Amino acid sequence: MTDAGKNSERSAYDVVVIGAGPVGENVADRARAAGLSTAVVESELVGGECSYWACMPSKALLRPVVARADARRVPGLSAAVQGPLDVEAVLAHRDEEASHWKDDGQVAWLESVGADVHRGTGRLTGPREVTVTAPDGTEHRLTARHAVAVCTGSRAVVPSLPGVEEARPWTSREATSAKEAPGRLVIVGGGVVGVEMATVWQALGSEVTLLIRGSGLLPKMEPFAGELVADALTEAGARIRTGVSVTALRRPAPDGPVTVELDDDDRIEADEILFATGRAPRTDDLGLETIGLEPGSWLTVDDSCRVEGTDWLYAVGDVNHRALLTHQGKYQARIAGAAIAARTGKTPLDTAPWGAHAATADHGAVPQVVFTDPEAASVGLTLAEAERAGHRVRAVDHDLAAVAGSGLYADGYRGRARMIVDLDREILLGVTFVGPGIGELLHSATIAVAGEVPIARLWHAVPAYPTISEVWLRLLEAFRG
Repeated sequence: MTDAGKNSERSAYDVVVIGAGPVGENVADRARAAGLSTAVVESELVGGECSYWACMPSKALLRPVVARADARRVPGLSAAVQGPLDVEAVLAHRDEEASHWKDDGQVAWLESVGADVHRGTGRLTGPREVTVTAPDGTEHRLTARHAVAVCTGSRAVVPSLPGVEEARPWTSREATSAKEAPGRLVIVGGGVVGVEMATVWQALGSEVTLLIRGSGLLPKMEPFAGELVADALTEAGARIRTGVSVTALRRPAPDGPVTVELDDDDRIEADEILFATGRAPRTDDLGLETIGLEPGSWLTVDDSCRVEGTDWLYAVGDVNHRALLTHQGKYQARIAGAAIAARTGKTPLDTAPWGAHAATADHGAVPQVVFTDPEAASVGLTLAEAERAGHRVRAVDHDLAAVAGSGLYADGYRGRARMIVDLDREILLGVTFVGPGIGELLHSATIAVAGEVPIARLWHAVPAYPTISEVWLRLLEAFRG
């Protein structure tokens, strides 16, 4: 069943999920696995932002860029890969990974687990009640016996600036789905979206200018991460300007260039401008006012992802503002689904830290990889975050280029690793790696942080030689002295 009309004979479910991105899909899967009847409401494409405008298309665009960069640093291979990328082939592969913006496969998967899919816009119209407005304008009311899960995600924020409407700026959606490389691209924002899209479009032939209001890139990671990524982008030809803000845009001709006015009285002309300046929750037209909550707000939840002040409403993924990452939202979905099932069956919940019904990792073991060249990856706390939280810590650093595996990976390898050690408990609170090929190192760090593995035990986790993972041994040696 794939629309509200076909589901008209059934309007009462145990669980109703609003939003069929990866998060909503996982809540539905866990609910169905527990034997609960489940409806899923989706207004766009089943599979959500990640599948069509974020994770999948962006990483499909980045993979050939990073692979070419790696190959250019390998003796005997570098001479063969000096030419430009085949832009048409890169974009075609991106289209394939985004399923050509069709969701048949995702719908089939949801139906295979026994969830009913309702096409249309879902809106709360009272406690445990969701009204679905179908594409043809008809309405259908769904009731939830036990839980409604809001999994509507977030949207890109475009600042309110003079001329912004006529300028028609890109957001992450346009940046990941563009059909050709713009000649000149201005990117506003130095976070993950900004640096990944700068990496892509610079490599595909655009002249890229990054405008950063702050002092550097990737401000939520260790400072050296942004510095190494900035060095590589600059060497690739991108222009990075820090400490500047956009004050106005002008695009008098619909097909003409856009003029970007800055607060230092400078102007930049470009063919497209991308704002990568943050996210807002998709809750403005969700009907929150009907249950006493504020439309457009982030939804505050406990560790089981239940909205505070309710006993039936859950907010999972970006919409709760805990960790705006697909994999973290899916983790929350597994926790929330288990919690809904436990409460429905009136069985005890394990909400202690790291319990089956507590999304504890959101507080201190969130992993993230930035797929630039070099890659940047981190889990847990940075040094500054650990110190602000009052921990007695020590940062231990190592030059990744000094590891034998790095020299084999690439000539002229540049990278850095850092672990944050809690000196009172002698466990790791955070780990950061920056360098080519280090994304696959991150899960070992995530296990160490989430598992609170003692330093004394990590000493017995022997890295294979000669791999880049030998950096673990070097970090532990530096800590022991």
